Amino acid sequence: MNAIKETHFNFPNQTGFYKGKVRDVYTIDNKYLVMLVSDRISAFDVVLPEPIPYKGQVLNQIAAKFLKATADIVPNWVVSVPDPSVTIGRICEPFKVEMVIRGYLAGHAAREYAAGKRRVCGVSLPEGLKENDKLPEPIITPTTKAAVGHDEDISREEILKQGIVSVEDYEQLEKYTRALFARGTEIAAKQGLILVDTKYEFGKVGDQIYLIDEIHTPDSSRYFYSEGYAERQANNEPQKQLSKEFVRRWLIDNGFQGKDGQVVPVMTPEKVASISERYIELYEQITGETFVKPAGVNVLDRVEGAIISALATL
Repeated sequence: MNAIKETHFNFPNQTGFYKGKVRDVYTIDNKYLVMLVSDRISAFDVVLPEPIPYKGQVLNQIAAKFLKATADIVPNWVVSVPDPSVTIGRICEPFKVEMVIRGYLAGHAAREYAAGKRRVCGVSLPEGLKENDKLPEPIITPTTKAAVGHDEDISREEILKQGIVSVEDYEQLEKYTRALFARGTEIAAKQGLILVDTKYEFGKVGDQIYLIDEIHTPDSSRYFYSEGYAERQANNEPQKQLSKEFVRRWLIDNGFQGKDGQVVPVMTPEKVASISERYIELYEQITGETFVKPAGVNVLDRVEGAIISALATL
């Protein structure tokens, strides 16, 4: 299938290249980043052997749509989106924290709460909550951005005490985070979805703060379906999620959780095609738009040509 597993481009004025789990990032003239969202898929910190056609396009187009829809709240890093799988933007000096915001007690916060903790990242939580309950108000639970290993929880107080972010900048990041989450919640509601929690990353050029990376994609956010949410909570049933949880579930059911000695189950063409279809469903549910598969030309040729044309205009 015509999927992007890896790239080895060499662009005019290219000054760097970084291959992440999912993204290939090219640095141009030390001013711009060309971020290509490949069709690689990872779970349990492992990149699976087969790429998923259109997955990169799904993630890139969702992020592009929501970055555009929030540009009135905070300027973002994007300069252009020359191809469905590519975003070109300005290089920013990233803040060394990720701004995680939660409207519901889910995921990591729910696990901490179940373990008896009533403070998450310095934020107090009331007694009597159960998993997936709506919180009295959204809470910000930042994490440090680890160069190696996993990100770790950190409180606002500790961020300021360690001087990781200045008081002035951190207060601005909190304002942006709350405003972005409110906008994301509003957009999700129109699609019959609940934006449960998400994370935002910010950077700076000079004195200007920019929103960077991706936002409101199934890789960086958790969504529930609105319909049936209250009934499922009342009956202590799991919530219906819109995320890549279905991939993790398939792996777990086939004996793989990324642990030593475990082998990734065989990804047949049928399994790859079914995962691809689910990602397209995610796109259409989140955006309310019909997914359009690019026609014809070899995918790598298409991407390379689009990037070269866009770079020529910078």
